[in-house]
Parts: sequence; structure tokens; C-alpha cells
Amino acid sequence: MKVTIYHNPRCAKSRQTLDLLIQRGLEPQIVEYLKTPPTPTEIKRLLGLLGLKPRQLLRAKEAAETGLADPTLSEATLIAGMAANPIVIERPIVVAGDKAALGRPPEAVLKIL
Repeated sequence: MKVTIYHNPRCAKSRQTLDLLIQRGLEPQIVEYLKTPPTPTEIKRLLGLLGLKPRQLLRAKEAAETGLADPTLSEATLIAGMAANPIVIERPIVVAGDKAALGRPPEAVLKIL
């Protein structure tokens, strides 16, 4: 099974989740999403796999700093903002096949493996 992690190496939870995957014998594809931001299309796909609305995938502090915390913003605007400012995307996201999970806590990804 192909496993992908949208990873921020500076984030402790992201590092813990990556370690958990490796301990399970997996060799995930690592996407450092701050260096290679997901496109709006990819963000929509991830949201669909996660079963979340765009606002639910925003990091509160970073969203406020980038102006994306405004409750009047449309979903399309939020998704475009995530693509332009990937630091606002909650992390890590792990995709395994046609399932995805947010690694908060890291063990949450085990349900999709």
C-alpha cells in the first residue's frame, strides 16, 4: 500500500507520526508541504479523504496571521489561501490508499493503515 505523509520536519507531531509509520515497516512518500505546497485541487482531494471542511484544516494562529480566520471567507477562498500559505494547513496528514487521517495524535493514523 502506498502511504504519503504531508510533513513538516520542524513539527514534533509530524516527526512522531513519520517515526510511527517507519516503525510499522512503511516507507512513506514524504511531501514537505511547505517546500512543495499542495495545489487547490490536491487540498480539495485531501479534505474529501479526511471528511473535513476547509476551516477544520486551518491552524488557528497561522490562519489569523494570514487573514484566513475571517469567518466570512468562502471555502474556495480558504482553499486558495491554504495553497498560497501552506503554513496554515494542520499537520501531518497521512494518506493510505483512498483514506486519510490527521496525525493528531500520531496514533490516529493507525486507523487507516
